[in-house]
Amino acid sequence: MGKKRVVVGLVVGLVVISAIVFGVLAITRNVGKTKRTVDTETATQQVADLIKEIDPDTAELVQSSVEYTEKDTTADELPDLDTNKVVTEATTDTYAEIWSSPEKAGQGTDGWLREMAEGFNASGQQVDGKPVSVQVRSMSSGLGVDYISTGKAAPAGYTPSNMLFVNLLAGKGVKTDVIRERLVGNVAGILLTKEHYDALMDKYGTVDLKAVTEAVGAGDLTMGYTNPFTSSTGFNFLVSTLLRYDASNPLSSKATEGFRQFQANVPFVALTTVQMRDAAERGSLDGFVTELQLYNNDPTLSSNYTFVPFGYRHDNPLVACPTASTTEHKILELFAQYCDDNGTELATKYGFNSKDDYVSEVPEVTGDVLVSAQELYKKNKDTGRPVIAVFVADVSGSMGGAPLAELQSSLINSMRYINTENHVGLVSYSDFVTINLPIKKFDLKQQAYFKGAVENMRAAGGTATYDAIIVAADLIGKAAADTPDAKPMIFVLSDGETNQGVVDFGTMERVLGGLRIPVYTIGYNANISALQKISSINEAASIDASTDDVTYQLRNLFNANM
Repeated sequence: MGKKRVVVGLVVGLVVISAIVFGVLAITRNVGKTKRTVDTETATQQVADLIKEIDPDTAELVQSSVEYTEKDTTADELPDLDTNKVVTEATTDTYAEIWSSPEKAGQGTDGWLREMAEGFNASGQQVDGKPVSVQVRSMSSGLGVDYISTGKAAPAGYTPSNMLFVNLLAGKGVKTDVIRERLVGNVAGILLTKEHYDALMDKYGTVDLKAVTEAVGAGDLTMGYTNPFTSSTGFNFLVSTLLRYDASNPLSSKATEGFRQFQANVPFVALTTVQMRDAAERGSLDGFVTELQLYNNDPTLSSNYTFVPFGYRHDNPLVACPTASTTEHKILELFAQYCDDNGTELATKYGFNSKDDYVSEVPEVTGDVLVSAQELYKKNKDTGRPVIAVFVADVSGSMGGAPLAELQSSLINSMRYINTENHVGLVSYSDFVTINLPIKKFDLKQQAYFKGAVENMRAAGGTATYDAIIVAADLIGKAAADTPDAKPMIFVLSDGETNQGVVDFGTMERVLGGLRIPVYTIGYNANISALQKISSINEAASIDASTDDVTYQLRNLFNANM
């Protein structure tokens, strides 16, 4: 009995000691690590465990010839003009169409120009004895430039938010005639939380573009801005930031290096203002850019953020395009005068014409410099860090027919806008997940394999979206081991319905949150809300591809992010 007690005692002692040792190891294994590191390590282990359950297939590589012509295909990629809504119809046979930026051609406080047009059309205006009117169409300033500069379509009049896009047209060879340099006054600005505004004031003694860019470059501030190819405020911010680093030459190596240092601490460039604002509301950004008119009309913004003006004024010029006839030119002059005489009170009511004392200190630059500034952004936005991206394509039965055909066409047509220095892979999924193309540098050979894989997709089966995203995350994690400074991205192309797989949304959300991989979603005849939910995990955009402008939208997405 005594010996048995000794043995039992030894065993119990060993168990206790082992428990203590393992307990201490469990407690101390994360000592010295940040929460982000712990989250990433946990998510990485989860991915490794889930991959064993998912057990993806690997497809044979298929090459297809890649043919890029020297011809600019932008005109072919633009959507039909009627996808841009006419907000005020012409009321006479003789009229002038005006393309307007959305903040003055919408509803409510965004409807100033629309209401001016309605009043003008009801006022009995005549040119050469004939009754005349105007028609207003709403579209982004950058999209207007693309229509006009490619010759696909052109209005009589064009009123972007600022003169930068008018000058950009000149840089693209389109000379316009200025009817008014200002219809209504507005200012671009950076919105900062009260806490960060006060911190910058304490550190720099003033809060302006210089202080903000220095704080971002130093990693003391996280801010976002919108796509400079489409957004007036984003374009203003790009050009003003380049000039802030070198006022004499925004294309110099000094300006480029300063921009790269700044951009290194920008988490993402937003495809839309909504995406950027949502990120700010979730606490992912300390500041973001917008216009004063929107700030004035939004109590949430004005109570939670301080407005810091920057760059060029947004005074909403009106110009006549080269295609405008003599009669259309006269109508535009009449309309501008009507706005001068009747629009001030309404403009002020709708949030315009405040901060009229703000004078831009940014020097004017020529149109050819603006064209080059967009090219500089495209090449340097990733600060020399390549992107590692996986495209995740839904080939389930619900994607059969037109949706899959549109997916294939839009991907192939958009390939040209992906920088060849980036690393790209492709995954497809239905009931199961298939790795169609392992991640490699997107050179011509990889492009040929990518195109071949896309062309060979066939639709059948269920929809295991979350499984496919985990497989994509696993591929990115392995590729990042060789390129540790790369920026990871996932692009999901789907109809949004998930009904298969071993991974549920909660698990995928925790993994993506730990790995911090943004997932951009592109929906084809889709449940857009389901896709938006995925994109919102790490502040990415969601695109509705159920229109004829999906290639153009992907082009903008890739210009902003790839």
